[in-house]
Amino acid sequence: MLQLLNNIQHKDLRVIIQRGAQWGDDFMSAPVTADEFRKLQAHYPIVFQRDDKGGFVPAVLFGLQDGQNLFLSDQGWDADYLPLSVQRLPFSIGIADDELRMMVDMDSKRISQGAEGEAVFLPQGGTTDFTENANSVLRALHEGMQATTDFIQTLMTHDLLESFVLDIERPDGSHGQLVGYYILNEERLAALDAGTVALLHQADYLQPIYMAIASLSNFTKLIKRHLAREA
Repeated sequence: MLQLLNNIQHKDLRVIIQRGAQWGDDFMSAPVTADEFRKLQAHYPIVFQRDDKGGFVPAVLFGLQDGQNLFLSDQGWDADYLPLSVQRLPFSIGIADDELRMMVDMDSKRISQGAEGEAVFLPQGGTTDFTENANSVLRALHEGMQATTDFIQTLMTHDLLESFVLDIERPDGSHGQLVGYYILNEERLAALDAGTVALLHQADYLQPIYMAIASLSNFTKLIKRHLAREA
């Protein structure tokens, strides 16, 4: 249940910041922005998913099947960078009185029922540093998503995305497959004329393109994590 965050209704609200399945982190993917690709590519495969408008949304994979996050351990989240869409939970951006406002999901497992977690408001009603930081994350996510829309449109214009199937061989010889995602087509990218490449460079799109391609090497690590869990 999304509610408009306010210091009256939510004056005692606390949010758990630890990472784990018990706090709702057991998801296999998360949407990301092109601005994040450089940080993301060190840890996760960057792929693209179809959206309900006929376009694409970039995402990172944490697992190879629904409900699987292979980066969760007893110590928390085993990576140095979390996507903004994960960092911002349980908050989101909504529109109230034609303005962007901070919303909170009261059904989130991160909502503390006691004294545990970070306070959202100060005793006198002001926002805490935790909430200010969450607001900054939301702003960065919102602006990044808007910029990513143009990036995706450019990739589609030049037909640079292709579907792919990841084949996973288990120790017993059986196979599993990951389907439904798209990656950048390196052959089509290499065939672009100099003028198009120059336009991609001017738009600052070349770096995220190459970061997305480089990130695919993380599939090997992800499969190793997956097989280690199955062992």
